[in-house]
This record gives sequence, C-alpha cells and structure tokens, in this order.
Amino acid sequence: MSFTEKQEALVKESWEILKQNIPENSLRFFGTILEIAPAAKDLFSFLKDSDEIPQNNPKLKAHAVKVFKMTCESAIQLREKGEVVVADTTLKYLGSVHLKKGVIYPHFEVVKEALLRTVKEALGEKWSEEVGGAWGEAYDQLAAAIKAEMKEEAVPAEAS
Repeated sequence: MSFTEKQEALVKESWEILKQNIPENSLRFFGTILEIAPAAKDLFSFLKDSDEIPQNNPKLKAHAVKVFKMTCESAIQLREKGEVVVADTTLKYLGSVHLKKGVIYPHFEVVKEALLRTVKEALGEKWSEEVGGAWGEAYDQLAAAIKAEMKEEAVPAEAS
C-alpha cells in the first residue's frame, strides 16, 4: 500500500495545528509515554533524575519536536519516494543513540501510542481515524528505518 496524497495532507495539516502549542504537546507526549511505560523515564537523560516531567525543559521540548517533525517528514517522503529516506548520517546517529540508551523494539510501540494520543488530543474535533492511520503509517516507516540502523549497529561490519 502506498502512502497517498491525502494521507500526506492529513499529516501536514495536523502538524500545523500541533506545532501551535509545542510546550503543551511536548509535555502531553512525554506524560503519555510515562503513563504507558513508567520505566521509560530512565531512557531520557532529561527525565532520569526527576520525579515529575520538567515543565520548561528545553531538551524535552526539543526531543518531542524531533519526533513530531521527523514523523511529518516521513509522511512527505513516503508520498514522494515510497519510502522513508533519512540522511545516512542522521539515521546512523539515531540507530546508535537508541541502541546505546537501551531502547528495544517494544519501546517504539509506546512512542507510537503516545504520539497518536498527543495528536488526537491536540486536534480535538479535527481528529479522525484516517488522520491517526496516516500518522501511524508515517511513524511506523520511520521506526522501521531506525530499527534497521540499530540492527546494523549491533552487528559489527566485519561479522556481516
């Protein structure tokens, strides 16, 4: 199934709404991650030593924006190229960092669930299953690219 023009438009339109309130949506996103998987707190340096989600933490906002933005960019790439093409160095870095932090595949599902809930709450009445499906597909493809890089990183080049 290819990513349609309509799916791309749905992601882009909802991203415009989402980014109007990045501070609140970032907190909602991380709050949802910790609600689903409290132990995930230790995977984030900016949450590790805190009992609550820091309200004005620039690293928290920056990380949330990265997830939102890269998922949106994935939607555009899926439509234009039929696949997610993250710059090689960026992908290698993401794979490496996620591996070093101890991220495992089920964590990607937690992030997806938190992302979809955040988008749904931010959109309110503008939310639809179709919007959720478009964001979910874009995120799944991005996550698959990062997981593939994690696998590469875990297996040294000379072993392959």
